[in-house]
Amino acid sequence: MGYSPESEALDICRDLIRIDTSNYGDDSGPGERKAAEYVAGSLAEVGIESQIFESESGRASLVARWGNQDSPRPGLLIHGHLDVVPARGSDWQVDPFAAEVVDGYLYGRGAVDMKDFDAMLLSVVRARQRAGAIPDRPITLVFTADEEAGGVLGAHWLVEHHPDLFEGCTEAIGEVGGFSTEVGGKRLYLIESGEKGIAWMRLRARGTAGHGSMRNDDNAVIHLAQALVTLGEHQWPDEPGPSMELLLGKVRELTGKEGSADELLEQFGPAIRMIGAGMRNTTNATMLEAGYKHNVVPGEAIAYVDGRYLPGHADSFLPAVQEIVGANVTVETHITDAALEYAFEGDLVDAMTVALHSQDPDAHIAPFLMSGGTDAKAWHKLGITSYGFTPLRLPADLDFTALFHGVDERVPVDALEFGSRVFDEFLNLI
Repeated sequence: MGYSPESEALDICRDLIRIDTSNYGDDSGPGERKAAEYVAGSLAEVGIESQIFESESGRASLVARWGNQDSPRPGLLIHGHLDVVPARGSDWQVDPFAAEVVDGYLYGRGAVDMKDFDAMLLSVVRARQRAGAIPDRPITLVFTADEEAGGVLGAHWLVEHHPDLFEGCTEAIGEVGGFSTEVGGKRLYLIESGEKGIAWMRLRARGTAGHGSMRNDDNAVIHLAQALVTLGEHQWPDEPGPSMELLLGKVRELTGKEGSADELLEQFGPAIRMIGAGMRNTTNATMLEAGYKHNVVPGEAIAYVDGRYLPGHADSFLPAVQEIVGANVTVETHITDAALEYAFEGDLVDAMTVALHSQDPDAHIAPFLMSGGTDAKAWHKLGITSYGFTPLRLPADLDFTALFHGVDERVPVDALEFGSRVFDEFLNLI
């Protein structure tokens, strides 16, 4: 090979974590500009030009062309986001922005979501560029702003205002996939081949305002509370799509077990919190607003609910929620985005599979439908097929999915290096 694709992954990841890009969902955060400038400098050092675009002051995304831009082959988009969710340092064992290495793990906000992939990608690209190992395919590198708040100021803004940047791209590779888990004593790598739709809802209950000391049979807070309990207790049915059916088949193969979907997915241990969510629609209440004084019954109460629906349920999901909560509560759309699912087949899937086997010959591989959303939803508007492939070989006892947006977010250093080698081989195969 003549170069070490993993050699800079740790240092770059530490540098990126130390640049605070916390996204609070409003204009109060530091923005991504400093991180975008760091990426631009890293690429410029090896002769790759890039452009930084700001949707608002400080809200910066970066785009660079790489690979053989004269090739007639379809373009590949490789993307990562630069923003992270906030972290409260008092909750952590270490400073979440100090990027400390402890017992073989790199700690820090973004270590998993997703400055690890940003770093692996930069390490591989820089090493290959220095060695002259340029892929024979047009590649567009994109590092976005605002993914953690839906990408309105990042990927969606780029698609709306600069669609020409993605001309020729037909496929994309990004986050949340390619990580290992253990099933039946064997390593299974999960590649994201789709993601649920977003339906963030506002539930509004109205009632009769009055004195808190008097009887009140039309209390908006009670109406809302009853609706939330009913919604929280609702058992959405299992309706696995193609990706999850393939995953269930792989679990049966590895374990020799049969049973219900939930019984099979219990093989993933704590990771069922994310993987199991790909089997059904979900609703989780997240915020409440009601009242202004202890002895005043308010005339209105509001709850915010994070709804995620399966592909094919875009038209039926909100009416179903309305039926569940009943007539005393109105369900209003707050933020929505599409559900995606792509066939787990073709040259790109083959390249991911072979690349993983090159570094882990015992690897088993299957797709899954991701419970959350990524910038893939923006690329989908341009007809770009997206997969989640951030390859990481993880310890069997690591509760990895709990680290997304979690306290003490961390990634094994050797997993960063493994992922860089896998991604380098992937670029040989595309």
